[in-house]
Amino acid sequence: MKLKRIIVLFRNLILFISLLWATIPVNAQLTKNLNYSLESSGSFSMGEQTPFWLLSNRQGLSSLAINNAYLRVGFARPVERRKDFTYAYGFDFVTVAKYTSSFIVQQAYLDLHYQALVLSLGSKERWSEMHNKQLSSGGLTYSGNARPIPQARIGFPEYVSVPFTNNWLKVRGHVAYGAFSDENWQKDFAGSGNRRTEHVLYHSKALFWKIGKEPITPFVYEGGLEMEAQFGGNAYGSTGKLDMPNRISDFLRVFVPTGGGKESPVGEQTNIYGNHMGSWHSSLAYVRDDWKVRGYFEHYFNDHSMMFWEYGWKDGLVGLEVTLPKRMMVQQIVFEYMTSKDQSGPVYNDSDPVIPEQVSAEDDYYNHYIYNGWQHWGMGIGSPLMLSPIYNSDGLISFKSNRVESFHLGFSGILSREIDYRILYTSNRSWGTYENPYPEILKDSYYLWEMNYQPRKLKGWRFTASLGIDRGELAGYNNGLLFTIKKTGLLNKK
Repeated sequence: MKLKRIIVLFRNLILFISLLWATIPVNAQLTKNLNYSLESSGSFSMGEQTPFWLLSNRQGLSSLAINNAYLRVGFARPVERRKDFTYAYGFDFVTVAKYTSSFIVQQAYLDLHYQALVLSLGSKERWSEMHNKQLSSGGLTYSGNARPIPQARIGFPEYVSVPFTNNWLKVRGHVAYGAFSDENWQKDFAGSGNRRTEHVLYHSKALFWKIGKEPITPFVYEGGLEMEAQFGGNAYGSTGKLDMPNRISDFLRVFVPTGGGKESPVGEQTNIYGNHMGSWHSSLAYVRDDWKVRGYFEHYFNDHSMMFWEYGWKDGLVGLEVTLPKRMMVQQIVFEYMTSKDQSGPVYNDSDPVIPEQVSAEDDYYNHYIYNGWQHWGMGIGSPLMLSPIYNSDGLISFKSNRVESFHLGFSGILSREIDYRILYTSNRSWGTYENPYPEILKDSYYLWEMNYQPRKLKGWRFTASLGIDRGELAGYNNGLLFTIKKTGLLNKK
C-alpha cells in the first residue's frame, strides 16, 4: 500500500476522533464507565484474493481484494446490571482501503433495558445463536459473516426463568424489523443489466428454550427456532422495475408468513410474501467439573417445504464442541459436518390440471427470484461455506454454489499467560446449484492459523497475527497474512 494512502487514512481517523470526542455528552452519567477501542489491521496476500478464513465470519469487516487495511475507532457504554431500568450505547466507525466502501459505520446502537427486556436500536454486531463464534463455521441462517443490519429489536437476549418451573425451564427470544443498507454497493457491483434491489426491509424473530437446572443437573438441553425475511423495496432487472409493497399489513404478513396482497406480484400472492428462511436448533450439553461436551444440530429451511417433516430433514449442520480444563494447552475443540445438497429434491412443480400434485423442491438456498439473495454488502448472512456473491466476477448478486458438503475442524488454546491461539481447517465440496450445476464436483480446503499476544506490561494492548491459506478450485490458491493491533481501555470510571 502506498505511503500517501496510509497518511490519508491516519489523518481521517484523527480528524474523526476529534469530531467524535466533541460530540460526546458532557453529562457524567451518560459517560459513566465509557470504554474506548482503537484498532488497526492490514492484510497482505499472494494470489487472486484474500484467503477464505481471513475474509469470512468477521462481521463483514474484511475485503476480498488483496493488500487491504482499515483503521477503527469505537466507544461503548456497558449496561449497569444492578438497575431495573438502564441503558447502553456504542458507536464504531472504520476508515478503510480497498474495501467495498471507503468509510464504514460498523456499529451505532442504543440499548434500553428494563430488567431482562431489551429494546435495541441501530446497527450492532451479533453472532450465531448457538455456535462457537471463534471456532464454528457459522450458523446456516445467521452467522456473523456480513455487516450488521440496522434494525429495531425487542426481546430477551439472555435466558429468563419461566414462572412456576423452579428454574428448570428458561426462554429467550426476539422480534426485529430493519432495513438493508447496501443499495449503492449493489448498483456499483451489478452494473447495467444485472438484477439488483434497493430499499429492502428486514425481519427477524426467534424463540429458544433451555431445560435443565445448572449446576444441579449434568445434562442441559437447548432448542429453538429462528426465522428471517426480506420484504418490501424495489427490484431492478432486465424486465424493468418491480415495486414490492411495504404497508403495515405487509409487516404483519412477514411476521406470520402469508401470501401478499393485491399490490404484490402474482407469485407473492399464491405463495408467501417476501423471501423467508430459518433454522431449527437443538443442543444437548453434558457438564462435569471443568469439562463440557455439547452436541448440536441445526436444520435449515428455505420455505415451508423443509420447515417440517414433509420432505425429510436431509440438510443441516451437525456439530460437537468439547471444552477442556483450563490447565490444558488445548481449551476447546469443535467439529462440524454440514450438507446442503438435498434442498427438498431436484424437481419442482406447481399443481395444475395436468399434474395436480404440488412438489415444492429446488429450494435454491439463499437465492430468490425477486431479491438478490440472503446477503448484505456482498457477504452471505448465513454460512460462508456457500460462497458469497462478493466472489462473483460477472456482477451477478447471487449464490452460485449453494449445494455443498463440508467437514470443519477448529480448536483453540492458551500457550502462556500472554499468548493464545486458534486453528481452523475446512474441507468443502461444491456441486453448484440445481439450475446451474458444475460439470464436476469442485473441491476446496481452507486453513487458518491465528495467534494473539496480550503483554501483561502493556495493559489493554492486543497483537494478532493470522495466516490464511486456500487450496482448491472455487476460491483458488491464495496465501495471506493479517496483522491487527488493538488498544482498549476505560475513559472514565464513576
